[in-house]
Amino acid sequence: MRKSLLLFFLSLLILCGGAFAQTGAITGKVVDDSNNEALIGATVLIKGTTIGATTDIQGNFTIDNVETGSKTVVVSYVGFDNREMLVKVTSGKTVNLGTIGISAASIGLKEVEVIASVAIDRQTPVAVSTIKGQEIEARVGNQEFPEILKVTPSVYATKQGGGFGDSRINVRGFDQRNTAVLINGVPVNDMENGWVFWSNWAGLSDVSSSIQVQRGLGASKLAVSSVGGTINIITNAANNKKGGAFKTSIGNDGYAKVGLVLSTGLGENGWAFTVQGTHTRGDGYVDGTKFRAYSYFASIAKVFNSSHSINLTAIGAPQWHHQRTIGTFDGITISTFRERGIKYNHLWGNLNGEEFTWRRNFYHKPKIFLNHYWNISERTELATTAYVSYGRGGGTGPRGRLNGSFETSSRFKDANGQVRFDDIVRWNSGTDVPDFGDPKETWGVENPDVDNRRGYFADKFVVSNSARNGFIRRASMNAHNWVGVLSNLTHSLNKNLTLVVGLDMRHYRGIHYRRVDNLLGADAYYTNRNINIQGNFITQQKESKALAELKDDQKLNYHNDGLVKWIGTFGQLEYTKGDLSVFGTVSVSNQGFKRIDYFNYLDGDPQQETDWQNFLGGNVKAGANYNIDEHHNVFANVGLISRQPIFDNVFLNFVNDINEDIENERITAFEVGYGFRSQYFNANLNLYRTAWTNRFLNRSVTLQSGDGTANLAGIDQVHTGVELDLVVRPVPNLTINGMVSIGDWSYGDNVTADVFDDNQQKIGQFQLFLDGVKVGDAAQTSARLGVTWEAVKNLRFYGSYYYADALYADYNVATDETFATPGNQALELPSYSLVDTGISYGFKIGSTDLTWGLNINNLFDKEYISESETNIVEEGRFDDNIAFFGFGRTWNTSLKIRF
Repeated sequence: MRKSLLLFFLSLLILCGGAFAQTGAITGKVVDDSNNEALIGATVLIKGTTIGATTDIQGNFTIDNVETGSKTVVVSYVGFDNREMLVKVTSGKTVNLGTIGISAASIGLKEVEVIASVAIDRQTPVAVSTIKGQEIEARVGNQEFPEILKVTPSVYATKQGGGFGDSRINVRGFDQRNTAVLINGVPVNDMENGWVFWSNWAGLSDVSSSIQVQRGLGASKLAVSSVGGTINIITNAANNKKGGAFKTSIGNDGYAKVGLVLSTGLGENGWAFTVQGTHTRGDGYVDGTKFRAYSYFASIAKVFNSSHSINLTAIGAPQWHHQRTIGTFDGITISTFRERGIKYNHLWGNLNGEEFTWRRNFYHKPKIFLNHYWNISERTELATTAYVSYGRGGGTGPRGRLNGSFETSSRFKDANGQVRFDDIVRWNSGTDVPDFGDPKETWGVENPDVDNRRGYFADKFVVSNSARNGFIRRASMNAHNWVGVLSNLTHSLNKNLTLVVGLDMRHYRGIHYRRVDNLLGADAYYTNRNINIQGNFITQQKESKALAELKDDQKLNYHNDGLVKWIGTFGQLEYTKGDLSVFGTVSVSNQGFKRIDYFNYLDGDPQQETDWQNFLGGNVKAGANYNIDEHHNVFANVGLISRQPIFDNVFLNFVNDINEDIENERITAFEVGYGFRSQYFNANLNLYRTAWTNRFLNRSVTLQSGDGTANLAGIDQVHTGVELDLVVRPVPNLTINGMVSIGDWSYGDNVTADVFDDNQQKIGQFQLFLDGVKVGDAAQTSARLGVTWEAVKNLRFYGSYYYADALYADYNVATDETFATPGNQALELPSYSLVDTGISYGFKIGSTDLTWGLNINNLFDKEYISESETNIVEEGRFDDNIAFFGFGRTWNTSLKIRF
């Protein structure tokens, strides 16, 4: 018996040994074939089985214990086309598939990335962080679009007043006017003042293939306003595959969002079409900040042959939202929020039972791109984008006084601090409201021009000797017409040397005026600000809707156009050989400005329209990257930028006065970096220095000799810092991300300026004491630690800890009286830390894929001040500052269905 059992176990061991011997392994690396960037977390499976692996932070994978024979390996990654490969597995051997490139599931996406100058890891010598579309979708929730970027070094984002889309962003201490924002390589920054209003792009998080934050000089070849960096947003394009998805989500404070995307896929005739639409609504976290927003995206592509393809893309986000802004005379400070709560908003109330507010933003800024890609030969390619943008909308605000009081008076608010709009309408209509003071009296019809001051309200109950007696809500309209062309020609001179030359042309007209949004019960508003009209009774009122109309508007207060033209050219040489890559770029541009003023000059007066004011600028950039081995690389870049002034600095005093002293600003930037790549650990270390010099600002000054204007030239800022970001993946189902950035952003020397009176006579000098003053408006020190854990297949948890320190108040360096005397420093706000968390689960019902997600931001409901708009530094007066608290705990949950 024992002998039989022994023979049985020996036979079993031999059989098992034979079975074990009949397996092999498969290994390889998965990359994005457009830029050779490793794809972390790609899935590699043996077709028809559950045997497989996911790629590590280097894109590498290994599948062990694969049965011998012919197998089909399937590589998949969200947003990319699947790739299948036939593999023959031999017993006891490992099959190395090498580098496996997979393509984005969108037609023309690779070409768009070329136009947009997307940086390539271990090749492009710039400091860069990339966030993929699936991560954007998973993490953004009901946050503002810019907030997801604060996971990257030296980026600071806040919600400002808290209205929908009112967030802002800083990169390396430079605000949005000095940070270039590109969508598919096309500039977005306003051509008059450089600003970016994120409410105009509320739908971007739904259609972004990736966002790349290029800090410092960036890889863009254009002479754009990239003092701090470049935010490169790449949208989706027409999908290769037929299908679609529906997504719905809800969140705190009535937040609700639904969206649908449909794709035809690439047909046999070479056409493909993708369309997406969303609707978002909510009451707003801050009191009185209700919003309604839509967004749309459409992309149609045609592949003619191997040489030609076109792609037409349209994107837009019509929206309106109520806001919270705080002015100097509003009397709202940190003390107010400590008393009434951080959600308090002094601008809103109810009108006829509906939420109504003094401040309402409304805008629609569609942008349409037509891309043409032409493979002229094996060595030459031409990529061209023609685009058009028509912005329509503006923002509302109060206008007028009531019995001598501004709208900020407590008499116009109830016990809860809300505005008594119904009572304002009653008073404007002639009904007595006792605590508002005297009622309106009869209009002096016998002398309609009784008062020629700035304007007053006209109806049958108007005080005939008091200007502006009553309130209206006005709308400041800021429309624009913008067209442009961007074209890049890429030619391989030889196998190591590539020449890129291009053309960048833009034309912009900004249209600025005010109109009446709501008369609030008055019959008319009288204005005499237009020199061409001797008084004008405005009875027209137009609601501030998302789709604003400009036709036949009756205008008040001001009306002017700002014209900007731009033509630039650039050339870049790229040298790549082995582990060394080097580039040098030269860009030259001419920017012209013209102002037309329809109110302050008579029609036919030559002064009504200025001549073009032209400024020549450009940049010179160079950099190199060297891959020491497969793990280590180093890079360096340097650049000189001569940047043209903004429109508002060319024309003074809100009229056609030309600033004869204006000059280009100069930016000098230098950066070095080190990168480490391995199977389980990636890291980047960057050191930078950016000097922004020869800035120009002006301010009013009161001296003993009289009042005058000081033109402050030569204001300098120097930003230096160190940045570290890393990714650790110790096991396949756990990823740890981290970053630390420490900056030293300060003003340079003191500045002295001559002071001139209205007759341009010198009456003295004025000095600003700026040496060593810290730059405000962004945290100079920040850190983050994030963890993503896939507990079981398709069930992921994530957590994030964020820390901000060395945050100084925002202030206007030219006008803040703090720096008119020596020895003062900017106000430093308390440091703070936040914890976010979330969960997502992917599952199937039949053949339908579903994903459920939950996000919680500021998990522990931390109370903190995110920014201050004043710089009151006197001891004991901290709570007298005008500042905004960040949001407390917020949440949202979503469900996405793919079909």
